[in-house]
Amino acid sequence: MLASDLSLRTVDVTRYVAPLREGGSLPALVEADDGFLYVVKFRGAGQGPKALVAELIVGELARALGMKLPELVFIRLNEAFGRTEPDEEIQDLLRASTGLNLALHYLARASTFDPLVTTVDARLASQVVWLDALTLNVDRTARNTNLLLWNKELWLIDHGAALYVHHTAPNWAEQTKPRAFPQVKDHVLLPLASELAAVDAEGRARLTPDVLRAIVALVPDEWLLEPDRTPEQQRDAYVQFLQNRLVASETFVQEANAAREALI
Repeated sequence: MLASDLSLRTVDVTRYVAPLREGGSLPALVEADDGFLYVVKFRGAGQGPKALVAELIVGELARALGMKLPELVFIRLNEAFGRTEPDEEIQDLLRASTGLNLALHYLARASTFDPLVTTVDARLASQVVWLDALTLNVDRTARNTNLLLWNKELWLIDHGAALYVHHTAPNWAEQTKPRAFPQVKDHVLLPLASELAAVDAEGRARLTPDVLRAIVALVPDEWLLEPDRTPEQQRDAYVQFLQNRLVASETFVQEANAAREALI
């Protein structure tokens, strides 16, 4: 993938279809002005714009690695939607989310991945585990797989819980010692991930500094709200964090392999 090819379309919400209450952040199904349906992740939800930042960055990392992910788009929400919604909780959420949000193309008739029913090949399982270890994604467990089956293929969704350290101190990206990721032991695909060493080499080759910078550059200024830091400084922090994780990838690969051996 060429870094210069990275871009996201922008669409406008034309119709609020339904809330999707299975998510704690109250995502919603909406129709946009291009005629397609999207699942919107709102900037006004509990974790704020940083969840959208994680959703965008990790989603595009997955795409750069060759995995399947619904198209991500920027989606604008007019303040009028907050005035007409009868549910007060949703009304407050819409009002707090006026402006630019993030959405995933809706995969009609997709089903939730069930590890007891569907087998994933070792390479793909290893790719997903590697991505989630790289980005500290705690939300891909048997209880909540955040994986869909669509047209008999595995699709990744919902990465807002990844990069969770950006919710901590302002210098969250400056840690030099490789950060442990013990939650990998709960990863739904870990028992199948027998090719982590191979996908580690491939992942490091694909996620070049240029690709990382191009992905992070997609994050809008209005989502980067840390005080005393410019949006560009905040983007630099994400690039620094990801580069540090890639340099130390052997550490989290060993951690994942040890957790897998304990399971099998």
